[in-house]
Amino acid sequence: MTADAIPSLDIVRTCPYAPPAQHRSFRQEAPIAKVKLPTGATAWAITRHEDIRTLLSDPRFSASRKNPGFPHLSPLVMPALNGKPLLIEMDGQEHAAARRAVVGEFTVKRAAALTARIQQIVDEHIDAMLAGPRPVDLVQALSLPVPSLVICELLGVPYADHGFFQARSALLVSREAPLEAKGLAFFELLSYLDKLVTDKEQNPTDDLLGRQVLKLREEGTYDHESMLNLSFILLIAGHETTANMISLSTLALLKNPEKLAALRQNPEKTLAAVEELLRYFTIAELGVGRVATEDVELGGVLIRAGEGVVVLANIGNRDPEVFRDADELDLERGARNHVAFGFGAHQCLGQNLARIELQIVLDTLFRRIPELRLAVPEEKLPFKSDALVYGLHEFPVTW
Repeated sequence: MTADAIPSLDIVRTCPYAPPAQHRSFRQEAPIAKVKLPTGATAWAITRHEDIRTLLSDPRFSASRKNPGFPHLSPLVMPALNGKPLLIEMDGQEHAAARRAVVGEFTVKRAAALTARIQQIVDEHIDAMLAGPRPVDLVQALSLPVPSLVICELLGVPYADHGFFQARSALLVSREAPLEAKGLAFFELLSYLDKLVTDKEQNPTDDLLGRQVLKLREEGTYDHESMLNLSFILLIAGHETTANMISLSTLALLKNPEKLAALRQNPEKTLAAVEELLRYFTIAELGVGRVATEDVELGGVLIRAGEGVVVLANIGNRDPEVFRDADELDLERGARNHVAFGFGAHQCLGQNLARIELQIVLDTLFRRIPELRLAVPEEKLPFKSDALVYGLHEFPVTW
């Protein structure tokens, strides 16, 4: 295939509830397809559920963005401090050790211990919604502040600064923001976190960052730059993704009133519904890239050392060989074998926390405001076609 014949990868959904049609055609006709990325580089697009899980479990595919063949989706490559990589960029033993140091903060038990506080946060924000004027932008009133406040309390970040880091996080995940603006946002956020981490070093507090400082010092493995990078990735990932899932999940339930009614009558089924909503939307649809460190045969295709691969998780989660009626929203499906949180060694650290937040928000919102409805026609909703994490820019609702 000549360079001119390689198709450019579609990265924008034409239907807000489905992957791009191109991705579907890839899965049906060429499940591992050579594509051209927005940067002009080429990579392999992986679309089958089985191939995605195999790839993400294979150490011969590197997550390091320093590799020349890494499939960047943007010309802006965020630098690391003093050569220290982010957790999502590490491979092998380096990644295992860094993840092992912090994974205890994200266990099912630790996430469950936060249930009462999350419930309080959700109730307080719904109280404010009910007391204020209508319509309400659910993104600003509930979807964004709930996970932002939770991650701030978990990490030990002052919530008073949420406007600062939310604005800069939004720029970093934008596909359309000018490179200069994204670069400035990156360094402003790092400068903010640099001071925060320094404060934790001088006065370790009883929060994730403070506990990590004490633990790693005791082990003799502490260094400032690595802690700075950890705080950076946890702060951004800890609120941006869950916020978008809250909005999209609420919209999906409003669009399916019979399914919503059944769920309200059986709230014990909300966790299964959350799994299905995660699968159905797969908001980090293009968030996983790897580069082969040696020749690897995957799904009958030889991927050469140095070639990049892009996981199309959205279409992988619609694989009919794995999920019956894969394009349908089946709230009782409850399948946890989706790849919305990734797979393998790099599977999302915060998935247990995200599940609990979604469960509490959905149960509480529709119990307390059963008449909730869209305040604008659905076709007027501004979906995030310009961002690396799918969602809604605004979500006007009333009751």
